[in-house]
Amino acid sequence: MAPSGGSVDPGAPPRGQPSRGRWLGALPPQVKLFGGVSLLNDFASEMIYPLLPAFVTGVLGAGPQALGALDGAAEFAASVVKFAAGRLADRPARRGPLIVLGYAIAVLVRPIIAITAAAWQVIGLRVVDRVGKGIRTPPRDALMADITPATLRGRAFGLQRGMDHAGAVLGPLTAWWLLTSGSADVRAVIAWSLAPGVVVLVLATWAVKGGGGRWKAVEANAGAVPPSPPSTAFDRPRPPTALLAIAFFYLLRMPETLLILRSQQLGVSTAAVLLLWAALHVVRSSASFAGGRLTDRIGASRTMWLGWLAYAGVAAGFAVARGAGAAWTLFLAFGIVAGLTESPERTLVAQFAGGHQGSGFGMYHSVTGLAALAGGIGLGAVFQAYGASTAFRGSAVAGLALVLAWPLVARGR
Repeated sequence: MAPSGGSVDPGAPPRGQPSRGRWLGALPPQVKLFGGVSLLNDFASEMIYPLLPAFVTGVLGAGPQALGALDGAAEFAASVVKFAAGRLADRPARRGPLIVLGYAIAVLVRPIIAITAAAWQVIGLRVVDRVGKGIRTPPRDALMADITPATLRGRAFGLQRGMDHAGAVLGPLTAWWLLTSGSADVRAVIAWSLAPGVVVLVLATWAVKGGGGRWKAVEANAGAVPPSPPSTAFDRPRPPTALLAIAFFYLLRMPETLLILRSQQLGVSTAAVLLLWAALHVVRSSASFAGGRLTDRIGASRTMWLGWLAYAGVAAGFAVARGAGAAWTLFLAFGIVAGLTESPERTLVAQFAGGHQGSGFGMYHSVTGLAALAGGIGLGAVFQAYGASTAFRGSAVAGLALVLAWPLVARGR
């Protein structure tokens, strides 16, 4: 039954926001193009990434701490670059060249990992790869935020993250087929990542054309219902509070390389890791679309809180898990965490950044990257010194503390 009088149906899309069946068509064309770029770039990247734990520890003979350093050093390099790239991206005319340059660096550097002979070489190349990510990510997110109506930002970032994770399904499946069919060994699979990377450059160049403009929103009338979810302290915390909480989450979150290593300890084979990684991103892709819609409906802060709660449960599960079946279940559940955190994080940044989207996203990516560096190295050291159960238990406890503290902190109590 339709709402009567001046009442508002809480289940209906806000005024000015397309219904569920039309939101994709309402997104700017460039947002959809960036979705395609993300899909193919992650296709190339994820042919390599899930193989790195076995490559570094098995082929090159390094240990768990090297894996923590691999993720941490890569994110640190990206963080430093992201801050500078974000400042540059405040000028719309600079965004296109920065985006294309960032993708070009990654496309050209990744295949070189195939000819490395030591763990430090892999770490170095991974760092350069992430430098490319650091250059391209803030200007891309700033461009998307500027050209997308505020009522659709959650969905826009959900689409980009969903396509990114869809590419992360295709990459591991392709690598798995090459390995199991005998068509290629690990080094050859890494080298083949150049092929989809070339297409990435073509699409990225196309996507940035005309990207300097900003979305001009016009209110239908002064009495219209606000398009965003109800604004409360929980929904819209102060910018420093939100950024610090997000950074703390990245500090306590277990690096994905260690999640893979833990799964292998529980009985998942190297070849099966590729299938596990692909399945994870099926979940992540679906969860990203759902998380984007949920962000636009109940607010970014609440959606993000649900993601933190899910992570605490997954980490606790890994601490006590036994067997490959448990590893599969928990690893796939980890995909829900990304879907419930990535889109709302970016939506919050877009809200707070105002007219300085480039700087806002540069700061966000820098702070979270530095937190991931500290967390990756620290959790890797605990993993190596005290075992996987201790490391995951500590991560779960910290996650639960964040879940319990966030509603109080966000309200300023």
